[in-house]
Amino acid sequence: MALPDYDIITVGGGLGGAALAKTMAENGVRVLVLERETEFKDRVRGEGLMPWGAAEAGDLGLLAPLLARCGHEHRWFDTYRSGDRAGHRDLIATTPKHTPGLGFFHPAMQETVLAAAREAGAEVRRGARVLSVRPGLRPTLDVEQDGRIDALAARLVVIADGRRSASRTQAGFVVHRDPDATLIAGVLVGNCPAPDDAVHLAVNPDAGHIAILFPQGHGRVRAYFVSTTQWEHRLSGPSDMPAFIARSIEAGMPAEFYAGLEVLGPLATFEGAPFWVDHPYRDGVAVIGDAAAASDPSHGQGLSLALRDVRVLRDQLLSSPDWEAAGHAYAAAHDRYYGVLHTYEGWFTDLFLRTGPEAAARRARALPLQAKDRTRRLDVLVSGPDATLDETARRRFFGEE
Repeated sequence: MALPDYDIITVGGGLGGAALAKTMAENGVRVLVLERETEFKDRVRGEGLMPWGAAEAGDLGLLAPLLARCGHEHRWFDTYRSGDRAGHRDLIATTPKHTPGLGFFHPAMQETVLAAAREAGAEVRRGARVLSVRPGLRPTLDVEQDGRIDALAARLVVIADGRRSASRTQAGFVVHRDPDATLIAGVLVGNCPAPDDAVHLAVNPDAGHIAILFPQGHGRVRAYFVSTTQWEHRLSGPSDMPAFIARSIEAGMPAEFYAGLEVLGPLATFEGAPFWVDHPYRDGVAVIGDAAAASDPSHGQGLSLALRDVRVLRDQLLSSPDWEAAGHAYAAAHDRYYGVLHTYEGWFTDLFLRTGPEAAARRARALPLQAKDRTRRLDVLVSGPDATLDETARRRFFGEE
């Protein structure tokens, strides 16, 4: 049998695909990155790494270049109620690997990581559109670029082209999706006076609203407003900015953080329902990042999850010459740690975003107990999905014991 064209072909050159290409090329693996966009564009999406994601970036050799070229460090995690700061957490001092959070402009991050992949020896083709993916002992793809269609083969194809991945469906993976739980509105703003060394989170449980600010430095911030789907109007466009600001303040964020903002990008709203692929490996094809599982975006876990996928897949591929077994080992690990994120996000939504008498009674029981004993709160979203979320953890979280 002829040798494949490459050891690994990644479909997608965003964070997941480019990070995997970098780390595998550094280990002598022949990698091709296929990226459809010739220029990365701004749109509303996640632009922050939680401390556990920053630790994964460090393990992959990406934290330093991100900080040097586009990243902005978040040492603090501040929480607000009714406009007043209720918490001021030192992330470096209190997280397992003593890492800060990280914010960045998404297109700049993509360019940084893709450049790192190229510098490590990976081949990168931009403006390349994948038409089909065929799993098998020698998985193949049909790729269109500059009016020409080529068939390429690899030892392993890695699908990393995001939550709307067409390649994932072509490869035969089935996507599961929870019912809609939240709507997330986001916009990039400048001239924001909020302290830029912290992530800012305000929660108004009785209204089912959350406001979040992820600073990128020099007054530039990605701002979000999150609500349950009982709120039907989807904020979009310049005319809805006053409503976005008003609702964010109602969620509990200080009003002065929104004074004199400059709108730098589009305001748009999208659904926050998690979706995922069970066991994201089959017949020479692995799925990573948002293509494998998208955590509810209101929890800001997607980029961290993509880097965990990359690190785990890398470790499995480098530890065994049997890449079929390595792919299955990655998929089994992914199911476990994504399962922890998925479970906790469901618990968080039930406790902080549900409205009505039953939800209010749940909070009246659980929140005073969490205030007295911080271990009841769990720390999955900041410290990572290595916790055990069993029935005992659930009962403690909801104050049922």
